Parts: sequence; C-alpha cells; structure tokens
Amino acid sequence: MTTQRIRDFLATRRPDGPCLVVDLDVISDNFHAFRHAMPDSAIYYAVKANPAPEVLKLLAGLGSNFDCASVAEIEMALEAGATAARISFGNTIKKERDVARAHALGVSLFAVDSHEEVEKISRAAPGARVFCRVLTDGEGAEWPLSRKFGCVPQMAVDVLVYAHQLGLQSYGVSFHVGSQMTKVDAWDLALADAKRVFVSLAKQGIHLQMVNMGGGFPTKYLRDVPSAEAYGKSIYQALRTHFGNQIPQTIIEPGRGMVGNAGVIKAEVVLISKKSDNDDARWVFLDIGKFGGLAETMDEAIRYPIRTDHDGDEMEPCVIAGPTCDSADVLYEKNLYPLPISLSIGDEVLIEGTGAYTTTYSAVAFNGFEPLKAYVI
Repeated sequence: MTTQRIRDFLATRRPDGPCLVVDLDVISDNFHAFRHAMPDSAIYYAVKANPAPEVLKLLAGLGSNFDCASVAEIEMALEAGATAARISFGNTIKKERDVARAHALGVSLFAVDSHEEVEKISRAAPGARVFCRVLTDGEGAEWPLSRKFGCVPQMAVDVLVYAHQLGLQSYGVSFHVGSQMTKVDAWDLALADAKRVFVSLAKQGIHLQMVNMGGGFPTKYLRDVPSAEAYGKSIYQALRTHFGNQIPQTIIEPGRGMVGNAGVIKAEVVLISKKSDNDDARWVFLDIGKFGGLAETMDEAIRYPIRTDHDGDEMEPCVIAGPTCDSADVLYEKNLYPLPISLSIGDEVLIEGTGAYTTTYSAVAFNGFEPLKAYVI
C-alpha cells in the first residue's frame, strides 16, 4: 500500500527515473507487530531483504537482532548500532577467512549444514556456537527455497555431534519454510523435525538450546495474507505440541515481512505496443524490469500490485516487460496482468510491496541503466 507519506514525497520531490521509496513508519509498525505476536522469540532481521542504513539503524534502535549473510552485512549491522552479540552469521556457505573476520568482530553464532562447514568454523572461530539447518519442503511458499541450504534431519544430528567433538558449542537447529509462506501451520512439520534432532542429541549427552525458525513471513501483494498474530498463535501451538513445557529459545528471521509493504517503486511507461495487428494483448514496457530490481518476478512468482492514475477505467490483460535488451526481461506474460486501457506512454505507475529484495537485486549497470535509486523517509 502506498502511504500518504510516500505520495507526498513523490509529489514534492518528483524524482527522475525509477526509484524505490521506503516509509520507516511502516517498518516500525511491522517490528512491533512481530514482537507482540511472538514475544518469546528473538527477532533477527534478515539484512538481505533491505540493507539500507536507515532501515538497519531504525531496527537496531528498536532492539532487533540481525541475520547476516556476509561480512559486509555484519559490518553494516554493527555500523547501525547493533552489538556483535545481536548478530547471527546465518549463511551456511562461508569462506573460512570470512568466518575468521566475523569471529574477530565478536560474532559467535554461525549456521552450518555440513561437516565441512563445521571444520572451517572450528578452525576460524574456535568455541563458537553453531546451529544446523534442516531441509524443509517449502510447500505453500510463493517463493520456495531449493535444496541449496540445509541437510536431512539425521545428517543434522551427525553434523552437530561432529561440531561438539571439534570443540564447538552445538547450540541448536534452524529451518526456513520458504519465502512468502501463506500457510500459518507450515512451521509444524519443521518443528517436529527439530524436536527429533533435540531428542537424538540429548541421548548422546548434547543438549541443544535454540530453534531458529527462520523467515517466510509474507507481505501483502495482490492477495491478503495472515497477520503476524495469526502466525504467532500457530507457531506457539506447534512449539507446545512438539516441545511441551520445555520450549527452547527461539529465533525468527523476518525479512520480506518486515520491510516488503514499506516500499513503493515509482516507474514510467516507456512504450505500449502490439506484436501483430491481431495480437490479443498489448505489451506495456516500463523503465524498470528484472535487472532493475524486480528479479522476484522470475517465473512470475511474485505478482506486485501496480497502481496507476487510471485505475477506475476499463481494464484489459497485458504483457508487462522491462526496458533492457534481454529477452528474459519480461515480468508477466504467462499470466497476463490487467491494466487500464487508457494507460499511455509517459504515464507513471506505482509498484507496491517492493520494500524487500529490490535494490539489492538491481544490476550495477546492465545496458547502462543506473542501479535502482532508493529514498528512505
């Protein structure tokens, strides 16, 4: 949704070219909603969703922790005011020298999903706490995650035993149910797997303390999504079901759910055309596309709300594409997107729900187009 603050900014500043505008008030509201919905879980904001310094500073001031995927993100979180104790190095794929750098900065919580990663951390960050990521199926996620991260539960047991043997603190398990998860009960099966890992390790004298329940919390695009409170109730019930009265420490890692609905991209219609005289669908070309920050339209997984000044007029289904000389730069073609017939070349459009995973997906200079400009208000 485009807030009045964003509308006022665009009306008064009139920024040239495509740009993202992020409203910090919306992020603050989202943080408080997560804290209220899951008061017993530590919030670790997924920095990769939107690492704007203003966003990180706001969240650090509100008391958020940070899930970082690289040394650069760790340094950003520290610069924003977080302490190293509030940072998790949550990427399971890390160079050993990056582990050493994070350790030198004071970070002591690391994700793993293999024996080989454990070996790196034992050398570069001796005595650190590690949690092992367990694979999930991602059913119900609009942006499901692949098998790139995590391992099967039995291997997680072996990995954590190995970490203990190498002098690390086997601290917990993690999982991610898939991004833009719209099923509130999706955490149930993953928590059942986590409990089995806890039990297996306890039998070997290793007592885990933490479950990192990952992200997946959605933002509203074209369809309504459950509230943070609905997720909180469902997750708490699943924790009680599987852990009873011995609920461990828990972490959540909202990214999209924290910042997605706080951002709006202003774009311009560059061309409207057809491919033949009897073509059923118009092609609407915008000055932003996959390479300008809308990479999550890949496979048309994320369908952003697009607002125009003609939204009360008659609509017709269109193909929407970006401006670059790459045939992959088409946003919506398999499932045509309804736009007003009266839409014209030069009209501005607002692409809502774009506060997450846009600026950092923007190419540096593909075809000579500038990276996506961003304004935080």
